[in-house]
Order: sequence, then C-alpha cells, then structure tokens
Amino acid sequence: MNKQERISSVQMTLLFLFFMTGSSIVIVPAPLTNLAGNGAWISLLMALALGMLLLAGVLYLYRQYPKLSLVEQGHLVLGHGATFVLLIPFTCVMFWNVAGIVIEIGTFFKSTMLKETPTYAVNTLFFVTIALTAMAGIEVMARMATILLALMFTFIVLVWVLVANLYHPEYLLPVMPDGIGPILHAAYVVYGFPFSELVVFSIILPFVRSEDTSRLGKHMYVALVVNAMTLVASVICSIMVLGPLSGDLKYSLYQLARLIFIQEIIERIESVIGFSLIIGFYFKASILLLILIRVLKDMLRLKNEKLLAFPVAFICLLLSLTTYTKESELEEVVNITWPLLNNMAYSLPLLLIIVVTFFRSKRNKQQQV
Repeated sequence: MNKQERISSVQMTLLFLFFMTGSSIVIVPAPLTNLAGNGAWISLLMALALGMLLLAGVLYLYRQYPKLSLVEQGHLVLGHGATFVLLIPFTCVMFWNVAGIVIEIGTFFKSTMLKETPTYAVNTLFFVTIALTAMAGIEVMARMATILLALMFTFIVLVWVLVANLYHPEYLLPVMPDGIGPILHAAYVVYGFPFSELVVFSIILPFVRSEDTSRLGKHMYVALVVNAMTLVASVICSIMVLGPLSGDLKYSLYQLARLIFIQEIIERIESVIGFSLIIGFYFKASILLLILIRVLKDMLRLKNEKLLAFPVAFICLLLSLTTYTKESELEEVVNITWPLLNNMAYSLPLLLIIVVTFFRSKRNKQQQV
C-alpha cells in the first residue's frame, strides 16, 4: 500500500460495487421486508436517491482535490487540529463497522452451516485472512475483485433463476398495506446501511490513475444503481417465494437456495450458495480494513501503514468477540443505532468539508473577477 499503487476507474468501480453489495445482499432483504412489507423495494429506491446525493458530494470533493484523500482534504480545508477532532468519531465507527461485518459472518455461520463451531474460531480465521488481504494492497485486491465479484453475482442470479418455479406474483400485493410510514422507516434504515457507508471510499479514490479521473464518476453511479437493483430484485424474489414469511426468516437469499429442487438432480446446494455469499462479507471487510488503515496512516502521518494491519485487525477481533454477544442486540443496533451513527460519523464530516470548499472556491472566483 504505497503511493505508487494505481488502479483504473473500472477496477475502483468493481471494488465499490463489491463494498456496497458484499454483506448487504445477505443482511438487508429480510429486516427491510420485515419493516416495510411488500413496499420494501420502494424503500430501497428512496435510499438509492439519498445515496446518489451522497456520492455526488464525494465526487465533488474528488474533482476539487483529485490527489487527496478525505483526511488530506480536511487538513487542507479545515486545518490539522479540526480535522483530527472531526475524524475521531469517523475512525471509531470504522473500527466498529469492520467488527460488525465479522460479527455478521459468525452469526451467519452459526445460524446456517457451522452450528457447532465456536464463534471465536470463525472470527479469528476471518480476521487473519482479511488482514493478509489488506496488506497485499489495493492493486492486488482490485484484481481479486474481478473474479470474486463475478463468482458472487453468478450464484445470486443462479438462485433467482432456479427458484423461478416457486414465484407467486400475487404475494407482491398490496404494496403499502400500512401506509407510507413503515416504508419511510425502512428507507432510513437501508440508507444507514449500506448507502451512507459509501463516504469511506473518498479515502482511496486518489489511487485511480489520473487519465481515468474523468470516467470515474459515471462508473460509480452505474455501480450504485446496479447495487440497488440487485437488492430490489432479491427483495422481490424473496417476497414472491416466501410471502409473509420473507420478513421473518433471516438471510433471505440463503433461505431461497434451500428451496431449490429440480428433478432430484439439483438440490441441497445451499452450502455452495452460502460460501459464495461469504465471499461478499470477506471482501467488504478487507476493503474496509484497507480504508481504515489508510485513515490512521493519514491522521497519524505514518510512512509505512502495513505495520498497522495486524494490530488494527486484532482490535477489531476483540470488538467482534465482546461487543454484541446476543443476536437480538445486534438486530436492534442495525435497525436503530447504525443509521444514526453512520450519518453522524461519515456524512457530517463530508458535508462540512464540502460546504467550506464550496464557499472557498466561490470566494476565489470572485477575487479573480
């Protein structure tokens, strides 16, 4: 992870799509449907609109300072002291988010495939793998993303196709049986996760090659829409197959895979599907750990951030084993606290830097005139 590392805009977009889809494709559909019912897909479209506004802010700063990360932009615009104080919550929430992803991995395994395996064994194995991946650097991760993303999306689409004989379109009606309130609540939750998290990508956008800068914005908007449409399709498929149970059964896509049965030739493939979905968790956590290390490197002005990989991973491991020991506590945090924390820690620093940058550039233009 040195300054010489460079990737194309397409590779950055693949990393962005993996980051946005990785864990959300497993976690989001069930609780979202539980909150909004048949109108869950409307909530996703609302959250997408807010996410696109947030991405527009990230890209605005990137166009102003294409060679600077968000931390460096803050140093330039707000000063070192103010930026350090402002990004302390940003960094703390990132620690919690990395730990939260691995908590979800452990919960997924305990609920589905490895029910007798201790949580600490699963979490430790994942953190060692995640730390090694982050140490490999963004160029290696970008090359990995091409293969792993294709694998994950292939299995997602495969599940949609193989359960097609179980679809009941009539389950999609009525769309809003309880009015607009639950849909707005669900939109708030799904905006908090995963859409508000896209702010962290402003840390690694400077790795894009200078000749690809002009194309990056278009590619990232496409990736965000693909992510939202994938979630919408998963929600609609879950409702058409599971009906009223789609909001009560966790890990909807995995539950659909368990129902696949074709002439005693294709059946019981949920383990294969499950491990392919775990790829999303693993790679998102790797990207987030890489970004967290870059944030610490910029804030502390370190020369070799590779030294931080395993210490940071170890702290996140301890958080994953001690923060939430009950599944019900984690669900409450994801539905209520996580969206608020992400908005406070991620969106507010970004908006503050955008406002100061906008007025500063406006003043400079007036002085030039």
